[in-house]
Amino acid sequence: MESVYEKSPILVVDDDPGLLLSIKATLLSADLPEPDTISDSRLVMDRVRKNPYQIILLDLLLPHVSGLQILENIKKEFPETVCLIVTANDEVSTAIQAIRLGAYDYLVKPVNGEKLVEILQRALKRYHLRKEVARFAGKQSFSNLLNPHAFDEIVAEDDLMALVFYQIEAVAPTDYSVVITGESGTGKEMMARMIHKLSSRASEPFLAVNMAAFTQTLFEDEFFGHTKGAYTHAISDKKGFFEAAHGGTLFLDEITELAPSLQGKLLRVIQEKEFYRLGSTSSKSIDVRILAATNRDILNEVKQERFRADLFYRLSMYTIKMPPLRERKKDILPLARYFVQKYGNSKANPIESISPELQQCLMGYSFPGNIRELENMMASAVLLESSRVLTLSSIRSLEPDRFLSNKGNGLMTLEDLEKQHILRALQETGGNRKKTAMILGINTATVYRKIEKYRMTDKRFSDDALPKAVE
Repeated sequence: MESVYEKSPILVVDDDPGLLLSIKATLLSADLPEPDTISDSRLVMDRVRKNPYQIILLDLLLPHVSGLQILENIKKEFPETVCLIVTANDEVSTAIQAIRLGAYDYLVKPVNGEKLVEILQRALKRYHLRKEVARFAGKQSFSNLLNPHAFDEIVAEDDLMALVFYQIEAVAPTDYSVVITGESGTGKEMMARMIHKLSSRASEPFLAVNMAAFTQTLFEDEFFGHTKGAYTHAISDKKGFFEAAHGGTLFLDEITELAPSLQGKLLRVIQEKEFYRLGSTSSKSIDVRILAATNRDILNEVKQERFRADLFYRLSMYTIKMPPLRERKKDILPLARYFVQKYGNSKANPIESISPELQQCLMGYSFPGNIRELENMMASAVLLESSRVLTLSSIRSLEPDRFLSNKGNGLMTLEDLEKQHILRALQETGGNRKKTAMILGINTATVYRKIEKYRMTDKRFSDDALPKAVE
């Protein structure tokens, strides 16, 4: 069989020449590129090195060199290549092993032509999406966005968010399931809503569901709904989340919190695209895009067998990682000003600005609670502030051990630590130098000297009617 590998983005590997011809005919009839084919597994790596295929359809049960070994070799040398696995037996463990090695998806023989075409089309789109995002990653700039005004409602100036926005622009028009990862408070649900807003489903429902609170009975009732009389208190028919989100998007927040016993039920609906209401024998078809989010290391959850690998790989056709606020330095002050305006404008004397000392403190803080913590901090501070300038003395939630080092080694210098400790003492006393000196166990003159040394000038730090001492 003559090779077409110089022009084809697809390679099919199987020791059955008849199946190779059948797959080639199926792809051509679906207007997909004519694939290159190989029946001898010993020749695969040499062929792949000569032509960096986009997609490789690989049989697991091969003589000479096993499909799993070939898969492992391909992913080591060409990690961007999308590998699809074909197996002659429906053993989930074998398919999961292949997926852990980097396979994108798997098919069971006899291969369903329609499903093969669907997966290949999706895999080709995924390959190009990943390549495009990788190309953009080196140019993290808002000017590269196709539709920057779509993100006007989001406060973001840091280039790390430019990359996130680009990923959203790229994945939104597809029907990919997306997993959004990141620490609590980084804005994962907001990004999910942006994906929905920029998709063809924007006019259809967007439902957000927190997965942490579901028992088995509650899960089935809430997700699948029930018919009248399905159980004692089922006095009428009820739509579940899947049915209510039909045509739109279902956002599954904290997906790793779902009990393992329920993960299989969710997987079945995603795979089969149909479900049964409780009490019904008639299936209902659904057309729902699934977006999921987690603040855990989901790959580690899979490795520890707390989260089903097959469910993860169905959900994570694409993954977006939300950076923590401490890595988005350019966004800290714009977000702080936004929240001050949001919560401070309702006061009789609206707050107009943030003092330099407080700005400096915010820029050095680690924000373990991310944007949510910053919002709560600003909302509380504006209630305590009596002037038109938000000052450090109005902040009550800065933890001394949560300040970042600028030295790159994760540790604060003694000078940095001293500065933050004095700031905290001033904060606790409302700027009263005498009380601050008592807390720190030093004399008042030293407090003044340290304030001058570290330039901690703040109008709210009263002199407590004491003259400035001189040493």
